[in-house]
Amino acid sequence: MERAGTGAGKSTTRVRTATGGGRRPAGEMTAARIARLAGVSAPTVSKVLNGRSGVSTSTRQRIEEVIREHGYQRGGRLISAPTIEIVFQALDSLWALEIIRGVEERGREEGLAVAVTEMHGRLTPERGWVGHVLARRPLGVIAVSAHLTADQQVQLDSRAIPLVILDPSGEPAHHTASVGTTNWNGGLSAARHLVSLGHRRVAMINGPDRFICCRARLDGFRAGLETAGISLDPRLLRVAQLHVEDGLAAARELLDLPDPPTAIFTANDLQALGVYEAARQSGRRIPEDLSVVGFDDLPFVRWAGPPLTTVRQPLQRMGAAAADLVLALANRGPIDHNRVELPTTLVVRESTAAPPPDRPG
Repeated sequence: MERAGTGAGKSTTRVRTATGGGRRPAGEMTAARIARLAGVSAPTVSKVLNGRSGVSTSTRQRIEEVIREHGYQRGGRLISAPTIEIVFQALDSLWALEIIRGVEERGREEGLAVAVTEMHGRLTPERGWVGHVLARRPLGVIAVSAHLTADQQVQLDSRAIPLVILDPSGEPAHHTASVGTTNWNGGLSAARHLVSLGHRRVAMINGPDRFICCRARLDGFRAGLETAGISLDPRLLRVAQLHVEDGLAAARELLDLPDPPTAIFTANDLQALGVYEAARQSGRRIPEDLSVVGFDDLPFVRWAGPPLTTVRQPLQRMGAAAADLVLALANRGPIDHNRVELPTTLVVRESTAAPPPDRPG
C-alpha cells in the first residue's frame, strides 16, 4: 500500500510497504511481549521499531517476523517495519522507478518498508526536511543525485542514521558511502561504436554540468573520439536538461546547422526520444539519415521506433547496492568499500548504422 503526506516545504513523502497475509489483530501486543516471543530484550525490540542501528540482521528479521505475525499498535498506528528513506530530486521518469524497485527488492528480503521523498527539482532538501526524517527515524537514507548540506549530514550522524549517496551529483565527502556507475566508460563505448560504423561528424547533447555523471559521460565520449583521431566540434555540443522536450530543442539546433551531424549521443534516454522527434519533424530517418545513442536503457526504449541503441546503467542493481550499504552501516557491519561503482554496458539495437553514402561522416 502507499501513504502520501507532505514533508517540509514543497517536499512530498510516500511510504510503500508490503502487505502480508494471515496477520491477526494487534490486540494488546506490546514491545515487551514481542521481545518475549522473539527471545530478545525489550530495548532491542525498541531499536527495531524505531529504525535504529545496533541490531544484527538475523535478530532484526526474527523481531520483524513476530511483528508481521502478531502486529503492533503504537499511538493508534500499526507499525510493521522500519524504513529506508529515498530522497529524489524528481519522480517524473521511469529512471527513478527502476531505482525504487531495486531498493524495495532488498527491503522485502529484510522486512523493511521504503519511504520516498520528492524534492520537486531541488538539488538540496529544504531546511526542515531533516527534522521530518529524524521524526520518522528511518534505518537509513539514500539520497539520489541530491546534495545534502554539512549540517543535514551532521544531524543524521547524530542519530546514527546512515547516509548513502546514489548517482552523486558532485564528489561526495570521503567518508560518505556512495553508489554509481562507470559513466566515463559508457561515454567511451558510445563514441567507439559510432566511430566503428564510420561516423566522423558526431554530436552530443549532454546534461547540466552540475551533475558529475554528465561530466564523466562527456569526458569519456570525447576520449573515444580523440582515440580515433576525431575532435569533438564545439558547435556539435549542446547542454540541456534531462527531459524529452529539452533533447528535442537541442536536436533541432544541431539538425538545422549548415553541416549537421550524422550521429547524436545523448546523456539519457529521454533526450534521445527528443532527438527522435526532431528527426521526424525534419524528415530524417533513423538510422538511415541519423544515428542515435542514448544512456540508461529504460524499459520503454526497446519499443521505440526503431529500438534505441543505448548505454545501460543497472538502475535496479544500483538501488539494491545502496540498500545493502544502508543495511551494513546500520548494523555496523564490515564494509569492504564505501564507494560502489557498477559497470555500464552498450546495448546495440536498431537506431545506429553507417552514415548515409552521400555523407560518409
